[in-house]
Amino acid sequence: MVDSVAFEFKVDYEQTKNLAAGEAVHSDTFSISGHMWRINWYPRGIDASGRMGGVTMMVELMSKSRSAKAIVEASLMNKATKLDSIASKGSFLRVFEIAFYEIGWLCFLEHKDVLNYVIDGQITVFCSIMVLHGSSIPVPPSDIGKQFGVLLDSTDGVDVSFIVDGETFHAHRAVLAARSPVFRAELLGSMAEATMSSITLHDIAPATFRIMLWFMYTDALPGDNEIGDSPTEMFKHLLAAADRYALDRLKIICAQKLWDNVSVDTVGDALACAEMYNCPELKSKCIEFVVAVENFKKVVLSESFMQLGLKFPSIIAEVRERVGT
Repeated sequence: MVDSVAFEFKVDYEQTKNLAAGEAVHSDTFSISGHMWRINWYPRGIDASGRMGGVTMMVELMSKSRSAKAIVEASLMNKATKLDSIASKGSFLRVFEIAFYEIGWLCFLEHKDVLNYVIDGQITVFCSIMVLHGSSIPVPPSDIGKQFGVLLDSTDGVDVSFIVDGETFHAHRAVLAARSPVFRAELLGSMAEATMSSITLHDIAPATFRIMLWFMYTDALPGDNEIGDSPTEMFKHLLAAADRYALDRLKIICAQKLWDNVSVDTVGDALACAEMYNCPELKSKCIEFVVAVENFKKVVLSESFMQLGLKFPSIIAEVRERVGT
């Protein structure tokens, strides 16, 4: 695990050019991963004797009672407004320990080059620090969706099948019951389907059922190439299926997909879907779109909105109320 921060520190050149060797100016303190840090800028070097030439830049762990492992990287803004990674090592990994809490570059910048980085009287230092949590055990990302997808693609353990317009889909009662309260009532309750090994479904297309089944196993939609040539129509069908089987997350995903493609010409169709399949989130967004000043006159003349008025006059009433007519 890694926590990181990028910090900008502006050094006043006039304030620092006359400092003695071993004297520094300090940035404000900042926090990363529960540790406090600051940047120390030594314009004449960190060695008070002055034997070590050049500008020294150090990163200091202010939490003196704690140690930390961190990757530190620094750069300057030059007069051409480009970042220069001028440190000899670029970046380094160090353990900031209680007895050794200041780490950096002893010759970060040669004195002869300092003026190349003075812009409006200031030197701008950019420093990034990544704190590594070395004591933690890395946890791999969840692959349960992938595993259930493999389960769906195989016939291992299947105990129910669905016939959809002549096409057969095999599934697992426990998975469907866990995902959908409607399937739970049908497959594990007292309904006739609970004792049937094969169930025929009506009013849903095989392509729609296939995608819905994939979502129920993996909690994700398949790739775009599997959605079909008309994604908007597919998401309308999926919205209907999600409403039918109480798949609330799929319902919201479909609503967002439909909303992403709303236009003056399509908002009427989207509103009709929202009303038919009990999706107040999509309905609210669409009504806001309709009543917007820049859209209203165009929308009300569109064919889809006229058809909407014939099917759902209550929506027209809501729109009129919103626009105050």
